[in-house]
Amino acid sequence: MATADSSRGETPPNILLLVTDDQGAWAVGSQMPELRAPTLDRLQREGMTFEHFFCASPVCSPARASLTTGRMPSAHGVHDWIRPEALARAGAPEPPFTPDFLGRATGADSLAAMLSRGGYRCGMVGKWHLGSSNRAAPGFDYWWAHQLGGGPYRDAPIWQYDHTSGRPVVTAEPTTEPEYLTDAITRQSLDALRYLTEEEPAAPFFLQVNWTAPHDPWFDGNHPEDLLALYADTDFPSVPEPDAHPWFLPQNFPRAVADRHGALAGYCAAISGVDRSIAALLDDLDGRGLLEDTIVVFTSDNGFSCGHHGIWGKGNGTFPLNFWESSITVPFIARWPDRIPAGTVDAQPASAVDLFETVAELTGATPLEDPLRAGRSLATRLRGVAEGTSTEAGAPEGTGAPIVIHDEYGANRMLRTERWKLVVRRDGPTELYDLRGDPGEECDLSEDRDYSALRRELEHSLEEWFSRHQTRVLSGWEADVDGTGQTVPVG
Repeated sequence: MATADSSRGETPPNILLLVTDDQGAWAVGSQMPELRAPTLDRLQREGMTFEHFFCASPVCSPARASLTTGRMPSAHGVHDWIRPEALARAGAPEPPFTPDFLGRATGADSLAAMLSRGGYRCGMVGKWHLGSSNRAAPGFDYWWAHQLGGGPYRDAPIWQYDHTSGRPVVTAEPTTEPEYLTDAITRQSLDALRYLTEEEPAAPFFLQVNWTAPHDPWFDGNHPEDLLALYADTDFPSVPEPDAHPWFLPQNFPRAVADRHGALAGYCAAISGVDRSIAALLDDLDGRGLLEDTIVVFTSDNGFSCGHHGIWGKGNGTFPLNFWESSITVPFIARWPDRIPAGTVDAQPASAVDLFETVAELTGATPLEDPLRAGRSLATRLRGVAEGTSTEAGAPEGTGAPIVIHDEYGANRMLRTERWKLVVRRDGPTELYDLRGDPGEECDLSEDRDYSALRRELEHSLEEWFSRHQTRVLSGWEADVDGTGQTVPVG
């Protein structure tokens, strides 16, 4: 069994990991007054919010693979969103059993596998989008999955499971979910909590709930009228409306461009639906006396722009692919009463690859040795203890950054310190921004001679760091990734 990493000698905490889809860091109540999300507001009041939390890749599948393994895409091999034709085809005579897109990441551990070895009972409900969603991924005892990675909120494609003979997943057949998908995920998550806690009451649980919200579609009755009505009387003043950026691909979001209010109302309604889903989960745990012993973590897979920086979309909302702040920053809130100080904010940067090491330390679970994992534990910061200003190994001297964040999307990579952001592309433009003087990333300094030495220093640091966090076979630097999706595992 796992043992808690606590001087109090406590039993291991439960973990409730809540993950949305395409929710930018700006889309929480503390940043967006128009948003109606009282449960997220509650989590912020009762927990710690990381103001600058970064995904590992600004698109869903690689970002999710990094959340679960602690590796960067060039060390796990998932480099783009996994396309529907790789997962399911309408009218196929047999269920499309798909390859495991993480299968070539030799030596990689995962959150569920690690926690399961430590005595946890583990469940996943909702969007997996890493392949093989017709069957449980390693370590999971309970599994209810979306077939694909997105799609309609009504009649959504899911797998129908037979929970019999004491085994959580015996058979899986393709079907559709008639209920509003967010509410169906709520229903199944409550069922998962009962299954995980009643079979072995003494065992801690890990439940990962993955909504498709607030990913589009936002129109055509995809969201309940009562949720849409929350936004009938606002023009969303907190959301910027700059001119379209020259790299924006408007053909990807024609209805959003034509109907800004309708798109934003649908986007926010989807978040409000998630918010009431979270409320139901918290109420269930509280009613059974489990909430205070549960670490609740809320985050999203990648960021998103709803007009920010002159685009709609995420990393593949432009060509070339982008790493603007709205694409790579996501919410991160953690609640654990009496251990994580309530109502606090951590302003230092942190990365999604840090989650794996953080969970390991907070639960006392033992991860497999993996030199390719790229994160470091945030447990000390979550306890409210300052880490100081020591520069991370490999960080460029003279940049004034205690923590360096890295992102990648195919043959495009980013390094970000608290002040500087460098983006390099194998087949496209380099960008360099001074985030202190130019937080909107509007003035590219990459060709300015006054910054040439800094650019070389940052480029060297980025190259050296990725050399330690990739494998030749799985690296995205030589891959042909253009934002239109990945259909087969690397190799």
